[in-house]
Amino acid sequence: MKSYVAKVYVSLKPTVNDPEGLTIAGALQSLGFGGVESVRSGKFFQVRLQAKSAKEAEKLAEQMASRLLANPVIETYRLEVEPEAAAGSGGGA
Repeated sequence: MKSYVAKVYVSLKPTVNDPEGLTIAGALQSLGFGGVESVRSGKFFQVRLQAKSAKEAEKLAEQMASRLLANPVIETYRLEVEPEAAAGSGGGA
């Protein structure tokens, strides 16, 4: 088994209202960022997992995203899966 890092980016579908994004856009404009036209909010998940191969790790990450991490009715997602060593420290929380 090898260690992998799956990065899952979840965002609302374009047809879904995004009140958080609207609030953030307004706040940015009030802070002087006049060029901001719109903001869409989303979520980011970084999942460390064990798998026999990169293909298996990607399959597992796909299942996690479709079954729990994203709501397929209102959200879309995209994945990046890489060996843990290649993923680096990644920073953030």
